[in-house]
Amino acid sequence: MDLRKTQSDVTIVGAGPAGLACAIASARQGLRVDLIDAVEPPIDKACGEGLMPDSLQALTAIGVDFEKDLSRFETHCIHGIRFLAEHATSEATFPHGVGRGIRRTILHQILLERAASLGVRFHWKNSVQGITPITEGAFIHTNWQTFLTRFVVGADGPQSRVAVWAGLTQDNLRSRRIGLRQHYQIAPWSSFIEVYWGKHGQAYVTPISAEQICVAFLADQKIPSMQNALHHFPMLHRRLTDQPATAPRGAITLGRTRHRVISGNIALIGDASGSVDAITGEGIALGFRQAAALATALRTNDLASYQRAHRSIMRLPTIMSTSLLLMDRSPLLRNHALSFFQRKPWFFERLLGIHIGLAPSRIFESGGTLKPDYTC
Repeated sequence: MDLRKTQSDVTIVGAGPAGLACAIASARQGLRVDLIDAVEPPIDKACGEGLMPDSLQALTAIGVDFEKDLSRFETHCIHGIRFLAEHATSEATFPHGVGRGIRRTILHQILLERAASLGVRFHWKNSVQGITPITEGAFIHTNWQTFLTRFVVGADGPQSRVAVWAGLTQDNLRSRRIGLRQHYQIAPWSSFIEVYWGKHGQAYVTPISAEQICVAFLADQKIPSMQNALHHFPMLHRRLTDQPATAPRGAITLGRTRHRVISGNIALIGDASGSVDAITGEGIALGFRQAAALATALRTNDLASYQRAHRSIMRLPTIMSTSLLLMDRSPLLRNHALSFFQRKPWFFERLLGIHIGLAPSRIFESGGTLKPDYTC
């Protein structure tokens, strides 16, 4: 076992989108960054694979030139959200800006390349075994080496071991659901993210390239298979005549609020720091916003400011998640809401604008865009 010590300003445990975003934002603040993960790229995870305009804005804010990468990878423009149920269909375009459908592995590669260009040091196949706090930082012990660092960032997902070691496990669990994702080799029939509502959860369809879509299911109970899930959504089932392009991949989605996300020189980010149900489509965007706030707090040695910023970042998505889950659990409320959206599409569009982070006053503006606006 190699017991050499490496020294950095920030050591991040977990190389998912939130961890990479934090590495990028921190390196741009002039900090020396090490990033540790127990596996090595490509790193995948089941998700809906849609980035709404606020996600792209958050990427730009931390220094990722997403537009530059569009010519290298297959993606698909997203112009809004469409809700579909048995007796009602409603849709809303994004009031400002355009979203993107993108494979999770491609997004990870873009973030990885940007982090590497900023001098972030990667340590793959390093499984963290423990953390020893010291006066001005901590030792991080892995199966290969020991890291000496000023700050530790836990970006190691909902079952965060860093949270356990830091004593940051107190939380309020609001929801726990099962997700299942698969890709289909079929040309998208829409530039909208489609959300199919049913008695057994939701089905999400995201266009991710000119010839491929991502289909994801969310339910309270375990989903036996994609075919079983599709039987509950006949409108979608009739469209998916082609064979799947990838194997199915499952995940747990939680709605959870951590009481605290900092302890001493340790901070949590992404799903390790709490989460909203995947029904919001905001999980990745939250990680990007948290990364910007945390990088500033690390540079100024003021983690308390990150605690405050984290609470602010999570507030609106938590309210939206709670509201959407009420629609999931109450057929009567769901039918009334979807019928109202169908009759009043302008109201749905304004709610969508609030959801993606626009101030209510901006939603009523006739001009202006949410930057960046990647024209399709």
